[in-house]
Amino acid sequence: MTGRERILTALDGGRPDRVARALGFGRIDLRKLAPPEEYRDDLLDVQFVSFGEPEADAELRRLVREFPADTRLGTPEQAANYRAWRYHPEALPRRNPLARARSLGELEEFPFPEPAVIGDGELAAQVAEIQALGLAAGGSLPHLGGELFEPAWRLRGLENFLLDMIERPAWAHLLLDRLEALARAKAEALARAGVDVLTLGDDVGMPRGMIFGPQRWREFFGPRMAAIIGAARTIRPEVRVLYHSDGYIAPIVGDLLAIGVNAINPVQPEHMDAAAMRRRYPGMALWGTVGHQSTIARATPDEIRAEVRLRLSELGTAGLVIAPAYDLWPEAPWANLKAFIEATEEYGR
Repeated sequence: MTGRERILTALDGGRPDRVARALGFGRIDLRKLAPPEEYRDDLLDVQFVSFGEPEADAELRRLVREFPADTRLGTPEQAANYRAWRYHPEALPRRNPLARARSLGELEEFPFPEPAVIGDGELAAQVAEIQALGLAAGGSLPHLGGELFEPAWRLRGLENFLLDMIERPAWAHLLLDRLEALARAKAEALARAGVDVLTLGDDVGMPRGMIFGPQRWREFFGPRMAAIIGAARTIRPEVRVLYHSDGYIAPIVGDLLAIGVNAINPVQPEHMDAAAMRRRYPGMALWGTVGHQSTIARATPDEIRAEVRLRLSELGTAGLVIAPAYDLWPEAPWANLKAFIEATEEYGR
């Protein structure tokens, strides 16, 4: 099987010839992590396209000068997006640009950024190049941390937006309608380009529960996520959808299946019981499951191999894209990433 065939088989609930593998749920340039003599195009089964943010690296370099050397600022794309949205996580007095909004009109007038996005032809060329390598092509949307909940609270402030949903629902709906329209347009662009996997999501989970109840998710977020997925599938019916949220989201997994999500990510083992999810929702694929927050960066290669072996013994290889359950930390050593990849080869058949 090719990597693309493995990913698609796994997302459809099938069992590939070897467990499908990734290192996350978005764009990762493995050429920067692997020694040149050890890099191969088939180390992973999926690569993600880039929407092309020409000022992203320059923006990150500019931000770096303002902080101590050990500060984590995210990816270049995140740094550029924060400034485009006027969101300043580093500056408490002006962190949330809509925190002091006093009317619906102010929410309507706030200028959403239009990031510099490469044309459909260049996006399609990236997809074709990835697929020519035998890999699945994935696509994540340019966003402010997520598609709906995360950008809404980053704009309004977390407490403000949670209160909006209770006391000022018209405000919440207006802001989310605008965010949905923006996400839908980007999802349609990825579908036109021919991606195999569309990544959507929001961090709505905490360690032991959701940030708000599942009924609130069904009122404000589920229908809008369904509309984004529907817009992409109107163009590309076969596109598979991956939904990302950190933390515990078990109460809405059934809802995600119902709106057309194929897989959930990252299924953090300290917050979500992957085996229980598998038993309860056999039609839902899992993407992630390996490691706690510091495992990939700080565990030994042998510990990582043991973790991969444990997950595969619990879950099998059907309906699974095995991957670290947390973002890769910059200090994650190649020896640990190599151990993860080698373990999937040894135990994933």
